[in-house]
Amino acid sequence: MRTYLEKRRPGAGVYFCRMEVLPNLFGEWSLHQEWGLVGLSCQTRMDWFADREQAITALTTLEVAKRQRGYWVEPQQLAMFA
Repeated sequence: MRTYLEKRRPGAGVYFCRMEVLPNLFGEWSLHQEWGLVGLSCQTRMDWFADREQAITALTTLEVAKRQRGYWVEPQQLAMFA
């Protein structure tokens, strides 16, 4: 599961947040996040979870929080994740 959100701020640029739930070789799951200004270097974070459901719950919680702060899914980019 993955999501990509953007937030446009006049004069400041376009911020993005990319989140993805990924498995590892040991049966654990991780939530990988990248965020920053489009076109510049970004910050990353990886959180580990015992199962997939916990990781998806964390992703959903973060996505809701980001949307409340003005982030949204850009329609042209939805095709990238289909």
